[in-house]
Amino acid sequence: MASASERSYTRRDTVLFLVCLGLSLFGLFSPASWGQGISAGLRETVLWPLVWLQVRAEEGKTSRVRLRAITAQRDSASYLVQGLPSLLAENERLRQLLSLSRRLRTRYVAAEVLHQSQATDGRTLLLSAGSREGVSAFDPVVAPEGLVGVVLNVSDRSSIVMTWAHPEFRVSAFTVTGNAAGVVAPSAGGEGGLEFRGVPYRDSVPVGTLVLSSGLGGVYPKGIPVGTVTGVVREQAGWERVYRVQPAANPGSAAHVLVLIAPEGDLARAFPSDSALQAQRLDSLERLRVADSVAQAARDARVRRTDSLAAIRRDTTRVPPRRVVRPDTSAASPSPAPVSPAPPATAPAPAPAARSPGASPGDTAR
Repeated sequence: MASASERSYTRRDTVLFLVCLGLSLFGLFSPASWGQGISAGLRETVLWPLVWLQVRAEEGKTSRVRLRAITAQRDSASYLVQGLPSLLAENERLRQLLSLSRRLRTRYVAAEVLHQSQATDGRTLLLSAGSREGVSAFDPVVAPEGLVGVVLNVSDRSSIVMTWAHPEFRVSAFTVTGNAAGVVAPSAGGEGGLEFRGVPYRDSVPVGTLVLSSGLGGVYPKGIPVGTVTGVVREQAGWERVYRVQPAANPGSAAHVLVLIAPEGDLARAFPSDSALQAQRLDSLERLRVADSVAQAARDARVRRTDSLAAIRRDTTRVPPRRVVRPDTSAASPSPAPVSPAPPATAPAPAPAARSPGASPGDTAR
Protein backbone atom coordinates (compact mmCIF):
# COMPACT_ATOMS: atom_id res chain seq x y z
CA MET A 1 0.00 0.00 0.00
CA ALA A 2 1.49 3.38 -1.03
CA SER A 3 2.33 5.85 1.71
CA ALA A 4 0.97 9.41 1.97
CA SER A 5 4.22 10.98 0.68
CA GLU A 6 4.16 8.82 -2.40
CA ARG A 7 0.51 9.72 -3.06
CA SER A 8 1.35 13.43 -2.69
CA TYR A 9 4.21 13.10 -5.25
CA THR A 10 1.85 11.30 -7.61
CA ARG A 11 -0.80 14.00 -7.38
CA ARG A 12 1.90 16.70 -7.84
CA ASP A 13 3.22 15.01 -10.98
CA THR A 14 -0.29 14.67 -12.31
CA VAL A 15 -0.97 18.36 -11.75
CA LEU A 16 2.30 19.36 -13.44
CA PHE A 17 1.47 17.10 -16.34
CA LEU A 18 -1.94 18.62 -16.76
CA VAL A 19 -0.51 22.14 -16.53
CA CYS A 20 2.12 21.36 -19.21
CA LEU A 21 -0.52 19.75 -21.38
CA GLY A 22 -2.76 22.79 -21.03
CA LEU A 23 0.14 25.15 -21.86
CA SER A 24 0.97 23.02 -24.89
CA LEU A 25 -2.59 23.12 -26.15
CA PHE A 26 -2.72 26.85 -25.51
CA GLY A 27 0.51 27.39 -27.40
CA LEU A 28 -0.64 25.11 -30.22
CA PHE A 29 -3.97 26.83 -30.81
CA SER A 30 -2.90 30.37 -29.86
CA PRO A 31 -1.89 32.93 -32.54
CA ALA A 32 1.66 32.69 -33.91
CA SER A 33 2.66 36.08 -32.54
CA TRP A 34 1.72 34.99 -29.00
CA GLY A 35 3.72 31.77 -29.28
CA GLN A 36 6.85 33.50 -30.59
CA GLY A 37 6.73 36.10 -27.84
CA ILE A 38 6.21 33.50 -25.10
CA SER A 39 9.06 31.33 -26.49
CA ALA A 40 11.41 34.33 -26.72
CA GLY A 41 10.59 35.30 -23.16
CA LEU A 42 11.22 31.77 -21.90
CA ARG A 43 14.56 31.60 -23.72
CA GLU A 44 15.67 34.90 -22.22
CA THR A 45 14.59 34.10 -18.67
CA VAL A 46 14.07 30.53 -17.57
CA LEU A 47 15.85 28.71 -20.38
CA TRP A 48 18.77 31.15 -20.75
CA PRO A 49 21.36 28.93 -18.91
CA LEU A 50 20.39 25.96 -21.08
CA VAL A 51 20.62 28.06 -24.24
CA TRP A 52 24.04 29.36 -23.19
CA LEU A 53 25.29 25.81 -22.61
CA GLN A 54 23.96 24.74 -26.01
CA VAL A 55 25.74 27.65 -27.75
CA ARG A 56 29.03 26.85 -26.01
CA ALA A 57 28.68 23.19 -26.95
CA GLU A 58 28.12 24.08 -30.61
CA GLU A 59 31.14 26.41 -30.62
CA GLY A 60 33.32 23.74 -29.06
CA LYS A 61 32.18 21.21 -31.63
CA THR A 62 32.83 23.66 -34.45
CA SER A 63 36.25 24.54 -33.02
CA ARG A 64 37.21 20.89 -32.79
CA VAL A 65 36.14 20.34 -36.39
CA ARG A 66 38.09 23.36 -37.56
CA LEU A 67 41.11 22.26 -35.54
CA ARG A 68 41.04 18.85 -37.21
CA ALA A 69 40.78 20.50 -40.64
CA ILE A 70 43.60 22.93 -39.93
CA THR A 71 45.78 20.12 -38.59
CA ALA A 72 45.17 18.06 -41.72
CA GLN A 73 46.02 21.03 -43.93
CA ARG A 74 49.17 21.72 -41.93
CA ASP A 75 50.29 18.11 -42.23
CA SER A 76 49.63 18.14 -45.97
CA ALA A 77 51.51 21.40 -46.39
CA SER A 78 54.44 20.07 -44.35
CA TYR A 79 54.58 16.95 -46.52
CA LEU A 80 54.51 19.02 -49.69
CA VAL A 81 57.17 21.39 -48.36
CA GLN A 82 59.47 18.46 -47.56
CA GLY A 83 59.22 17.23 -51.13
CA LEU A 84 59.28 20.67 -52.75
CA PRO A 85 63.10 21.10 -52.89
CA SER A 86 63.54 17.75 -54.62
CA LEU A 87 60.75 18.59 -57.07
CA LEU A 88 62.28 21.98 -57.79
CA ALA A 89 65.71 20.43 -58.26
CA GLU A 90 64.33 17.77 -60.59
CA ASN A 91 62.38 20.38 -62.52
CA GLU A 92 65.49 22.53 -62.88
CA ARG A 93 67.59 19.58 -64.07
CA LEU A 94 64.93 18.62 -66.60
CA ARG A 95 64.89 22.19 -67.87
CA GLN A 96 68.67 22.15 -68.21
CA LEU A 97 68.54 18.79 -69.99
CA LEU A 98 65.87 20.11 -72.36
CA SER A 99 67.97 23.19 -73.07
CA LEU A 100 71.00 20.98 -73.75
CA SER A 101 69.02 18.80 -76.14
CA ARG A 102 68.01 21.91 -78.11
CA ARG A 103 71.63 23.04 -78.45
CA LEU A 104 72.95 19.67 -79.60
CA ARG A 105 73.52 19.20 -83.31
CA THR A 106 73.76 15.42 -83.15
CA ARG A 107 71.38 12.53 -82.49
CA TYR A 108 70.67 11.62 -78.90
CA VAL A 109 68.45 9.40 -76.77
CA ALA A 110 67.02 10.63 -73.47
CA ALA A 111 67.22 8.01 -70.71
CA GLU A 112 66.31 7.76 -67.06
CA VAL A 113 68.82 6.53 -64.51
CA LEU A 114 67.04 3.60 -62.87
CA HIS A 115 69.55 2.46 -60.27
CA GLN A 116 73.04 1.10 -59.99
CA SER A 117 73.72 -2.22 -61.64
CA GLN A 118 74.85 -3.63 -58.30
CA ALA A 119 74.04 -2.58 -54.76
CA THR A 120 77.66 -1.92 -53.84
CA ASP A 121 78.86 -0.64 -57.22
CA GLY A 122 78.95 3.14 -57.56
CA ARG A 123 80.99 3.14 -60.75
CA THR A 124 78.26 2.11 -63.21
CA LEU A 125 74.69 3.22 -63.90
CA LEU A 126 71.65 1.44 -65.31
CA LEU A 127 69.71 3.36 -67.96
CA SER A 128 66.17 2.85 -69.23
CA ALA A 129 67.24 2.94 -72.92
CA GLY A 130 68.68 0.05 -74.90
CA SER A 131 69.30 -1.20 -78.39
CA ARG A 132 65.64 -0.72 -79.38
CA GLU A 133 66.10 3.03 -78.95
CA GLY A 134 69.33 2.99 -80.96
CA VAL A 135 71.84 2.88 -78.09
CA SER A 136 75.04 0.94 -78.76
CA ALA A 137 78.26 0.27 -76.92
CA PHE A 138 80.79 3.10 -76.57
CA ASP A 139 78.18 5.84 -76.95
CA PRO A 140 79.01 8.88 -74.76
CA VAL A 141 76.63 9.73 -71.93
CA VAL A 142 76.33 13.39 -70.92
CA ALA A 143 74.46 15.49 -68.38
CA PRO A 144 73.77 19.25 -68.50
CA GLU A 145 77.02 19.81 -66.55
CA GLY A 146 79.28 17.69 -68.73
CA LEU A 147 80.55 14.17 -69.33
CA VAL A 148 79.11 11.31 -67.23
CA GLY A 149 80.66 8.27 -68.90
CA VAL A 150 80.28 5.85 -71.78
CA VAL A 151 77.93 2.95 -72.53
CA LEU A 152 79.58 -0.30 -71.55
CA ASN A 153 76.91 -2.95 -72.19
CA VAL A 154 73.58 -2.83 -74.04
CA SER A 155 70.45 -4.99 -73.88
CA ASP A 156 67.07 -4.56 -75.59
CA ARG A 157 65.54 -2.09 -73.13
CA SER A 158 68.40 -1.12 -70.83
CA SER A 159 72.10 -0.35 -70.88
CA ILE A 160 74.96 -0.13 -68.39
CA VAL A 161 77.11 3.00 -68.31
CA MET A 162 80.73 3.16 -67.14
CA THR A 163 81.08 6.46 -65.30
CA TRP A 164 84.25 8.51 -64.88
CA ALA A 165 84.75 6.87 -61.45
CA HIS A 166 85.49 3.50 -63.09
CA PRO A 167 89.19 2.53 -62.95
CA GLU A 168 89.25 1.88 -66.71
CA PHE A 169 87.83 5.27 -67.67
CA ARG A 170 90.06 7.36 -69.96
CA VAL A 171 89.41 10.42 -72.11
CA SER A 172 91.81 12.59 -74.08
CA ALA A 173 91.36 16.21 -73.12
CA PHE A 174 92.74 19.71 -73.44
CA THR A 175 92.29 22.99 -71.59
CA VAL A 176 89.76 25.57 -72.71
CA THR A 177 92.61 27.99 -73.41
CA GLY A 178 94.29 25.41 -75.66
CA ASN A 179 97.74 25.65 -74.06
CA ALA A 180 97.87 22.10 -72.61
CA ALA A 181 96.67 18.63 -73.61
CA GLY A 182 96.72 15.26 -71.92
CA VAL A 183 94.60 12.37 -70.67
CA VAL A 184 91.99 12.49 -67.89
CA ALA A 185 91.71 9.39 -65.72
CA PRO A 186 90.36 8.51 -62.25
CA SER A 187 92.53 9.40 -59.29
CA ALA A 188 95.11 6.76 -58.50
CA GLY A 189 94.58 7.11 -54.75
CA GLY A 190 90.87 6.36 -54.96
CA GLU A 191 89.87 9.81 -53.72
CA GLY A 192 86.87 9.93 -56.03
CA GLY A 193 88.27 12.62 -58.32
CA LEU A 194 90.03 12.86 -61.67
CA GLU A 195 93.60 13.51 -62.75
CA PHE A 196 94.83 15.41 -65.79
CA ARG A 197 97.91 13.43 -66.79
CA GLY A 198 100.57 13.77 -69.47
CA VAL A 199 100.76 17.57 -69.39
CA PRO A 200 104.26 18.73 -70.41
CA TYR A 201 106.26 20.35 -67.64
CA ARG A 202 106.64 23.59 -69.57
CA ASP A 203 102.86 23.97 -69.96
CA SER A 204 101.49 25.24 -66.66
CA VAL A 205 97.72 25.14 -66.11
CA PRO A 206 96.29 27.69 -63.62
CA VAL A 207 93.70 26.70 -61.04
CA GLY A 208 90.13 27.08 -62.28
CA THR A 209 90.86 26.17 -65.90
CA LEU A 210 88.14 24.13 -67.61
CA VAL A 211 89.19 20.83 -69.19
CA LEU A 212 87.31 19.64 -72.31
CA SER A 213 87.36 16.42 -74.29
CA SER A 214 89.64 16.74 -77.32
CA GLY A 215 87.87 14.26 -79.62
CA LEU A 216 90.94 12.06 -80.11
CA GLY A 217 90.27 8.32 -80.08
CA GLY A 218 86.90 8.43 -81.82
CA VAL A 219 84.78 7.71 -78.68
CA TYR A 220 84.16 11.11 -77.10
CA PRO A 221 83.45 14.10 -79.34
CA LYS A 222 85.32 17.34 -78.93
CA GLY A 223 84.14 20.05 -76.54
CA ILE A 224 82.40 18.13 -73.71
CA PRO A 225 83.31 19.56 -70.26
CA VAL A 226 85.17 17.00 -68.16
CA GLY A 227 86.11 19.02 -65.07
CA THR A 228 87.95 21.97 -63.59
CA VAL A 229 91.59 22.06 -62.48
CA THR A 230 91.91 22.50 -58.71
CA GLY A 231 95.63 21.99 -58.13
CA VAL A 232 98.77 19.97 -58.80
CA VAL A 233 98.91 16.35 -57.62
CA ARG A 234 102.50 15.60 -58.47
CA GLU A 235 105.15 16.63 -60.97
CA GLN A 236 108.39 15.35 -62.41
CA ALA A 237 110.94 18.06 -62.99
CA GLY A 238 111.57 18.53 -66.68
CA TRP A 239 109.05 15.88 -67.72
CA GLU A 240 105.36 16.30 -66.81
CA ARG A 241 102.80 17.64 -64.34
CA VAL A 242 99.70 15.83 -63.08
CA TYR A 243 96.80 18.09 -62.10
CA ARG A 244 93.82 17.36 -59.87
CA VAL A 245 90.49 17.85 -61.66
CA GLN A 246 87.08 18.30 -60.07
CA PRO A 247 84.51 16.46 -62.24
CA ALA A 248 81.91 18.58 -63.99
CA ALA A 249 79.02 16.09 -63.65
CA ASN A 250 78.06 13.99 -60.63
CA PRO A 251 76.70 10.55 -61.63
CA GLY A 252 75.25 10.04 -58.15
CA SER A 253 72.83 12.96 -58.54
CA ALA A 254 71.96 12.37 -62.21
CA ALA A 255 68.36 11.23 -62.64
CA HIS A 256 68.15 11.80 -66.42
CA VAL A 257 70.92 11.78 -69.03
CA LEU A 258 71.41 11.99 -72.77
CA VAL A 259 73.09 9.23 -74.78
CA LEU A 260 74.82 10.67 -77.87
CA ILE A 261 74.33 8.53 -80.98
CA ALA A 262 77.30 8.70 -83.40
CA PRO A 263 78.34 12.23 -82.33
CA GLU A 264 80.40 14.36 -84.71
CA GLY A 265 81.92 17.81 -84.67
CA ASP A 266 82.66 20.18 -81.82
CA LEU A 267 80.10 20.26 -78.99
CA ALA A 268 81.65 23.13 -77.03
CA ARG A 269 78.81 25.48 -77.94
CA ALA A 270 76.27 23.05 -76.54
CA PHE A 271 77.85 23.29 -73.08
CA PRO A 272 78.15 27.03 -72.27
CA SER A 273 79.13 26.30 -68.69
CA ASP A 274 80.04 29.01 -66.19
CA SER A 275 83.61 27.74 -66.04
CA ALA A 276 84.12 28.09 -69.76
CA LEU A 277 82.59 31.52 -69.80
CA GLN A 278 84.65 32.53 -66.80
CA ALA A 279 87.84 31.24 -68.40
CA GLN A 280 87.09 33.07 -71.64
CA ARG A 281 86.17 36.20 -69.71
CA LEU A 282 89.38 36.06 -67.70
CA ASP A 283 91.40 35.52 -70.87
CA SER A 284 89.67 38.48 -72.54
CA LEU A 285 90.23 40.67 -69.50
CA GLU A 286 93.90 39.70 -69.40
CA ARG A 287 94.31 40.56 -73.06
CA LEU A 288 92.54 43.87 -72.58
CA ARG A 289 94.73 44.64 -69.59
CA VAL A 290 97.91 43.91 -71.55
CA ALA A 291 96.70 45.95 -74.51
CA ASP A 292 95.75 48.84 -72.24
CA SER A 293 99.13 48.74 -70.51
CA VAL A 294 100.98 48.75 -73.85
CA ALA A 295 98.86 51.63 -75.16
CA GLN A 296 99.38 53.56 -71.92
CA ALA A 297 103.13 53.03 -72.12
CA ALA A 298 103.15 54.31 -75.72
CA ARG A 299 101.13 57.37 -74.72
CA ASP A 300 103.48 58.08 -71.82
CA ALA A 301 106.50 57.80 -74.14
CA ARG A 302 104.94 60.23 -76.63
CA VAL A 303 104.14 62.69 -73.84
CA ARG A 304 107.68 62.53 -72.48
CA ARG A 305 109.14 63.05 -75.97
CA THR A 306 106.87 66.04 -76.58
CA ASP A 307 107.85 67.57 -73.24
CA SER A 308 111.55 67.10 -73.99
CA LEU A 309 111.26 68.76 -77.41
CA ALA A 310 109.33 71.67 -75.93
CA ALA A 311 111.96 72.17 -73.25
CA ILE A 312 114.72 72.19 -75.85
CA ARG A 313 112.88 74.80 -77.93
CA ARG A 314 112.39 77.03 -74.90
CA ASP A 315 116.11 76.89 -74.05
CA THR A 316 117.04 77.71 -77.65
CA THR A 317 114.84 80.82 -77.89
CA ARG A 318 115.87 82.28 -74.53
CA VAL A 319 119.73 82.04 -74.86
CA PRO A 320 121.31 83.36 -78.14
CA PRO A 321 123.63 80.91 -79.76
CA ARG A 322 127.34 81.61 -79.30
CA ARG A 323 129.76 81.34 -82.16
CA VAL A 324 132.15 78.54 -81.60
CA VAL A 325 135.70 79.26 -82.84
CA ARG A 326 137.74 76.24 -83.59
CA PRO A 327 141.51 76.50 -82.80
CA ASP A 328 142.60 75.19 -86.18
CA THR A 329 140.46 77.76 -88.05
CA SER A 330 141.93 80.74 -86.15
CA ALA A 331 145.51 79.56 -86.73
CA ALA A 332 145.02 79.05 -90.45
CA SER A 333 143.44 82.44 -91.16
CA PRO A 334 146.15 85.07 -92.12
CA SER A 335 146.54 88.14 -89.99
CA PRO A 336 145.85 91.52 -91.64
CA ALA A 337 148.92 93.45 -92.99
CA PRO A 338 150.09 96.40 -90.90
CA VAL A 339 149.20 99.82 -92.24
CA SER A 340 152.19 102.21 -92.62
CA PRO A 341 151.78 105.84 -91.54
CA ALA A 342 150.73 108.32 -94.20
CA PRO A 343 153.68 110.24 -95.88
CA PRO A 344 153.82 114.03 -96.02
CA ALA A 345 151.85 115.88 -98.68
CA THR A 346 154.97 116.67 -100.76
CA ALA A 347 156.04 113.07 -100.87
CA PRO A 348 154.85 110.95 -103.76
CA ALA A 349 151.80 108.62 -103.19
CA PRO A 350 152.79 105.31 -101.71
CA ALA A 351 152.19 102.10 -103.55
CA PRO A 352 148.94 100.22 -102.63
CA ALA A 353 149.38 97.66 -99.91
CA ALA A 354 149.30 94.06 -100.88
CA ARG A 355 145.87 92.42 -100.36
CA SER A 356 145.57 89.42 -98.31
CA PRO A 357 144.11 86.36 -100.02
CA GLY A 358 140.90 86.52 -97.95
CA ALA A 359 140.30 90.33 -98.23
CA SER A 360 137.94 91.82 -100.77
CA PRO A 361 138.68 94.90 -102.95
CA GLY A 362 136.20 96.97 -100.97
CA ASP A 363 138.07 96.20 -97.75
CA THR A 364 141.33 97.36 -99.35
CA ALA A 365 139.75 100.61 -100.50
CA ARG A 366 138.40 101.25 -97.03
